Amino acid sequence: MQVFGAGSNYFLYYVSQIIVLWNCDKPLPAKHRWPATSVPVIVIEGENKVMSSRFLPYETIVTDAVLSLDEDTVLTTTEVDFAFTVWQSFPERIVGYPARSHFWDSNKERWGYTSKWTNDYSMVLTGAAIYHRYYHYLYTNYLPTSLKNMVDQLANCEDILMNFLVSAVTKLPPIKVTQKKQYKETMMGQSSRASRWADPDHFAQRQTCMNKFASWFGAMPLVHSQMRLDPVLFKDQVSILRKKYRDIERL
Repeated sequence: MQVFGAGSNYFLYYVSQIIVLWNCDKPLPAKHRWPATSVPVIVIEGENKVMSSRFLPYETIVTDAVLSLDEDTVLTTTEVDFAFTVWQSFPERIVGYPARSHFWDSNKERWGYTSKWTNDYSMVLTGAAIYHRYYHYLYTNYLPTSLKNMVDQLANCEDILMNFLVSAVTKLPPIKVTQKKQYKETMMGQSSRASRWADPDHFAQRQTCMNKFASWFGAMPLVHSQMRLDPVLFKDQVSILRKKYRDIERL
């Protein structure tokens, strides 16, 4: 597995290398400022600095599994390891943490997007998810330029488009792993991300993206799911010492 998109200091059993996509206007930090890691760190400077560059089929990605992380995502190594073990059983799907859903708004006669915590979901955002590297190839070479240009112009919705693509291929929903209640709280605590989440234009753009994407695919490919996978013994009344992913219990 390769960590893609984050410069955090991950000491993980399954990680092959860390790839950082430097997609901002600020200059790269000096080498001595990067954290020490037990695996190679490869930095790619985005040429066009657009959202779709996140899903280019970079030759440096050599493992089948890609762990995609936003720059401000906070995950423990235990959470990442567990998500990867789940992905190994479902390598054709997106497996991860932040879930979202779609719905049909009968009043407006259009598809809607929601981030509310409900009993089902149809998307797992790529800000903290694992998927097969083949989807980078499909995103780049199968999807029309018009949709990718829309994503790049808005600087938004690339995660939604990837979910549309994967569900269109598999006819299956993504897989959410153990509930991470602090994910949204942590993200809302980050000033740059919090301003985006609170921006009504940002949310309205995602609604527009949903309908534009559905129109191109010819139907709504997203599939709802009520399944969440937790570690065996999660929250069971047994000694914490008997649990493999004991740190997840404390989240």
